[in-house]
Amino acid sequence: MRPSASIRRHAIWLLLALVVLLPGCASTGNKASALERAQYAWSAAVRWNDFEAAWEQVDPDYRRAHPATDLDFARYAQLQVTSYRDAGLQVSADEATRQVQIGVVNRHTMAERTVRYTERWRWDPQAGTWWIVDGLPDLWAGQ
Repeated sequence: MRPSASIRRHAIWLLLALVVLLPGCASTGNKASALERAQYAWSAAVRWNDFEAAWEQVDPDYRRAHPATDLDFARYAQLQVTSYRDAGLQVSADEATRQVQIGVVNRHTMAERTVRYTERWRWDPQAGTWWIVDGLPDLWAGQ
């Protein structure tokens, strides 16, 4: 028994729709996994006090406008990050915002405190990566 022309036509349209829609699903998944990888690398760099590595994940436009100095990195060396907790994530098409709490100890005074920080991320389709748009976290907020 042969399928009717109408059924064949519907099957062809369904296959075409799948061919067109599936790459969009894959790119959304790739972008989401790229965000996960970028946030994991960022949080690991901050947790291990590797602020030079974290700096490499900052948006290149921001880095050009606000270059980091040796003094900036020396200030971060005076601190020890003791915790890094995700407190919520919001993602849109090309932007993401994540709230975090960072535990910090001043190496000289041994005083510990918690700093709330908002990470803002943007998707760069040319580079195929996510960038932090506001620079390194201000671990001296309010001091």
